[in-house]
Amino acid sequence: MQQTSMHEPHVGSPRSRVDGRLKVTGAARYAAEYTAPDLAHGYVVSSAIAKGRIKSIDTSAAMAVPGVIQVFTHQNRPRTAWRSKAYQDDVAPPGTPFRPFYDDKILYSGQPVALVVAEDFEIARHAASLVRVTYEAERHETDLEKVRGKAYKPPKSRSGMAPPAPRGDAEAAFGAAPFKVDEAYRIAIEHHNPMEMHASTVVWEGDGKITVYDKIQGVQNTQTYITHVFGLPTEDVRVLSPFVGGAFGAGLRPQYQLFLAVMAALELKRSVRVVLERDQMFTFTYRPDALQEMAIAANPDAVLQAIRHDVVGGTSSFEDYQESIVSWSAMMYHCENVATTYKLAKIDTYTPGDMRAPGAPTGMFALESAMDELSYKLKIDPLQLRLKNYAEINEGDGKPFTSKELRAAYQLGAERFGWSRRNPVPRSMKEGRELIGWGMASGMWEAMMQKTSARAVLTIDEKLEVSTATADIGTGTYTILTQIAADALGLPMEKVTAKIGDSSLPMSPVEGGSWTAASAGSAVQAACNVVREKLFAHARGMDGSPLANAEIGRVAFRDGKMELIADPSRFVTIQDAMRAGRVDRIEAEETAAPSRINQMRYAAYTHSAIFAEVRVDEELGRVRVTRIVDAVAAGKILNPKTARSQILGGVVFGIGMALTEESMMDHNLGRFMNHNIAEYHVPVNADIHDIEVIFVEEHEDKLNPLGVKGLGEIGIVGTAAAIANAVFHATGRRIRHLPITLDKVIGTKEAA
Repeated sequence: MQQTSMHEPHVGSPRSRVDGRLKVTGAARYAAEYTAPDLAHGYVVSSAIAKGRIKSIDTSAAMAVPGVIQVFTHQNRPRTAWRSKAYQDDVAPPGTPFRPFYDDKILYSGQPVALVVAEDFEIARHAASLVRVTYEAERHETDLEKVRGKAYKPPKSRSGMAPPAPRGDAEAAFGAAPFKVDEAYRIAIEHHNPMEMHASTVVWEGDGKITVYDKIQGVQNTQTYITHVFGLPTEDVRVLSPFVGGAFGAGLRPQYQLFLAVMAALELKRSVRVVLERDQMFTFTYRPDALQEMAIAANPDAVLQAIRHDVVGGTSSFEDYQESIVSWSAMMYHCENVATTYKLAKIDTYTPGDMRAPGAPTGMFALESAMDELSYKLKIDPLQLRLKNYAEINEGDGKPFTSKELRAAYQLGAERFGWSRRNPVPRSMKEGRELIGWGMASGMWEAMMQKTSARAVLTIDEKLEVSTATADIGTGTYTILTQIAADALGLPMEKVTAKIGDSSLPMSPVEGGSWTAASAGSAVQAACNVVREKLFAHARGMDGSPLANAEIGRVAFRDGKMELIADPSRFVTIQDAMRAGRVDRIEAEETAAPSRINQMRYAAYTHSAIFAEVRVDEELGRVRVTRIVDAVAAGKILNPKTARSQILGGVVFGIGMALTEESMMDHNLGRFMNHNIAEYHVPVNADIHDIEVIFVEEHEDKLNPLGVKGLGEIGIVGTAAAIANAVFHATGRRIRHLPITLDKVIGTKEAA
């Protein structure tokens, strides 16, 4: 770990990750890397059809393989909870969650139909190939276009997600407006594809007790799922996930390998590990398909007159997964006439799920593309059109923002990018055989905080440990919690240890929604503040204490001391204060929660302005994103180094959405065909060029005690739209269905 200054505040300074050495040396262990005596290995057999029923399963050949312990199917699975409610985790949408081995019904292609458990992985995989399953197939439907006529208004979800109420008369205003855009937009289905495959290692502790290492974004969510499904006492189930090798939302819900591993371990009374292979990672959650109709209109002065945004999203046959896709169109810009609708249509796939900023990149792609199209009709600069219709309040509900520095983001981003030098005419910028295009878009994502608890323990050797059950999926949670705690007690970061990813630690919600820094950070700060107060009380109570008459607000905690700000020569050390109080540890557990009053009064969002440069080979249609400037207004930045990393990751995610990522469905088979990372294309190093991140100064004092807003997701929002807009500027070809592949660049007719 790097040595840090004891005088310079840690929060707000660029610090390297405290867990970095563990990761780069391989010392950090992930769910499939934990072992146990007598560990057995499970391999999943996946369904070959998309819908129907299992007629028979012949496991005899598999069972005859030396080293095979058992083959589990729906016919011999142990008794588990029967009611669907027991399977609903903390983030489950309305409906009936998928229940592995529940019966003989096949609900989607790739559904697990058997689990082979053997003494080692290779034996289990070989034996799995010998399991013979016969099916009675039924007609399936995986094409959202074909079922859009059956779309329905979804039931209310636990998140309260629903389109905002309409305002004005959007239809009449749109019809009367002289400048308008009315088009369809679509983004391909995407799969999360984190580096670490989903895995669960269940360690049999004896007497019905288990320790579970799971790839999950919320260990207490996994713990609750296990106890409800298998009828176990909470104290008999401990879940750990100290490191997560990427998730992007795929780890929010317990996936089926967890159920299978726990089931096998409890039945066999021995430790079991189940790891999914890469192709099986395409058999569950994904960013859903959504059919978007966007209509937007303005008067000759470039003032928006109407916005209409209608969406049909795909969901599974058994759950009603919903996303906030249309809400952004109702709140992003000032417009008096807005109408949005959001419906679902069922297809025969697994339930879609949250994928980095769920709903926002999808909806903002349509909105920001339409705004760009409208700017060309109006012959106004795309940035000026956005400034002309800037929303001073949340237009969706009329609430003022807790803070909003999007104007500054526009200005700083445009200046750094050199936007003023842009020739507005499409196909006007060229170098060699490459057409050059400049495009921009806005970004917006919710700034949230969730109720979270944390514990802080200070020992007499000046070591501080803080803990909460939250996760770190690569965002830098360990580091920022360490920084917050170190500042609170005036300690170097080397003396602080952060513990997370353990269900036995204080309560924390799943790590998602970009709320972890605000939530876990505020809880850690609250716990440390109580430790400060207890420590200071001991210091004041010392005989002849130089701080006897001091108030805590006039004292600085630094260098292992409490000293008067006005006279640093008057101080008490941590060790002396604790000796005087006859304690060798001071402990506090506190809970931080958002202000309900502020939640009712204000709207809280992170904002960004994205400027993109592309170069398009005029003959081959190849698109390169050569430069991106992303200016982000996100309140206080706890760690500029890890924060920049989050935005970089989000931008790369957006480049993938714009140019490469596409899960290709064979509707005849009802199966994703490119179920590997050779054919499912994600951006690699050679695809990524210059990305500049600017953090805009923004004072936030209503959202949480730290004054921070989430950063994990804002980086992707608007990025794909900015790239698509740049492609139009370069080529004069408007592509409204992502990704922008060679065939679309070459084959799309030039826009009028």
